[in-house]
Amino acid sequence: MSIALIDDRSVRKAYEADASGLHLIPEFVARPESIEEVVDLMQRATADRIAVTCAGAQTSTTGASITDSGILLSLRSLDSVSAVDAKAKTMKVGPGALVGDIKRTAAAAGLLFAPDPTSEEESTIGGAIACNASGARTLKYGATRQHVQSLKVVMANGDLREFRRSNLEKNTVGYAFAHDPIDWFIGSEGTLGVIVEAELSLLPLPTHVVGLAVFFETEEEALKFVVAARESRTVAPRCIEYFDQQAIAIARSEASGAAILRDSATMVYLEEEISRDLDSTLENWSVLIDSVASQFEPIVFDGEARLREARRMRHSIPSTMNERGGRYQNAGGRKVSTDWAVPYAKLAEAIQTARLIAKTYRITEPVIYGHAGNGHPHQNFVARDRDELATIETAVEETLQHVIALGGTVAAEHGIGKIKRRWLPLQMNALQIAMMGAVKRELDPNGLLAPGNIL
Repeated sequence: MSIALIDDRSVRKAYEADASGLHLIPEFVARPESIEEVVDLMQRATADRIAVTCAGAQTSTTGASITDSGILLSLRSLDSVSAVDAKAKTMKVGPGALVGDIKRTAAAAGLLFAPDPTSEEESTIGGAIACNASGARTLKYGATRQHVQSLKVVMANGDLREFRRSNLEKNTVGYAFAHDPIDWFIGSEGTLGVIVEAELSLLPLPTHVVGLAVFFETEEEALKFVVAARESRTVAPRCIEYFDQQAIAIARSEASGAAILRDSATMVYLEEEISRDLDSTLENWSVLIDSVASQFEPIVFDGEARLREARRMRHSIPSTMNERGGRYQNAGGRKVSTDWAVPYAKLAEAIQTARLIAKTYRITEPVIYGHAGNGHPHQNFVARDRDELATIETAVEETLQHVIALGGTVAAEHGIGKIKRRWLPLQMNALQIAMMGAVKRELDPNGLLAPGNIL
């Protein structure tokens, strides 16, 4: 039986927005409940030349999961989470499964699904794979890509294909990009195929994790500490997160943030997986903190309950900024979020330049926080109207030009989507973009999948 295409306006409006602040109402909505229905839909879409844009929980910050062209394909009902294969350390999941549910299932079997996007309780694994999401623990474990062992993908013409990682240590057959076709789809933002099942690689669950919030009088001290933590031989952080003064003001609104010192201007939050006793771990961190001359007592987050408090504190910042940006939707404003990154040793220079650019354009100072250990902060602006939005985007583009000059990237974890498409040529030359276009034409010759994303 063919899946229904819903054209009821109230249903279509329910899928018009993601976390980007953009609003696009699709022409149709499809809500398949099986892989077979996705296959049928793509066969019909190809025959009728109808565009298809995939969506999960629509937490994208780039407009990648919304469209005003063709069908919005909601994959939320494909949310299966299989039993863990403890011997192989893998599990199979549907694209609509929430990342948080996947992590809890793995943990119940004594295993870890390492990627940890901040929105894991609201974001789906299909979306995480589609943009190669990362998170705080990327410092130790890398982004989603290396934790995906195989994918089932419905191609643009409706063919169901499986792509499995080779795991070869050596391979000299052909061009490198053709060795593992699975990597074509991870990070492709729905432009090359529809992911309908994933086999994930799992790791042993750490036995003891401790978190530490460290406070500083200046941004310069905090970012100096980030470099020291990255280069230390006595500590092994799995994440190093930075919070500027505005960010920790938001974090104080959480119950777990009540102890954040009022006199501190900046904060660095880190976590370490430990096998030795807690006291010796904290002593090593104390020595490192003293080397940067922090005058404040750090807060220790020990145990799962306390670590969850720290996570809620961290998540309060993007959720608060989303709320602030949403207030100006009717005036044409929205939150503007960046995810550029530079080599970690150049982070202080990049942030200083970004602040100077914002000041030059006389826009509201951005809230800056995020994955400093990877040289990857987030700048969050709030544009109050269309004119301010245009000014902020101009300032962001100038910032990205400096980021590229420092050897950085315009997008480190959220993908390109529709919002950052204009900035792709800042980083990629014409040959690189042409090669991506060639792959797109080969796999989606009619250009039906996720029009407007990336290219």
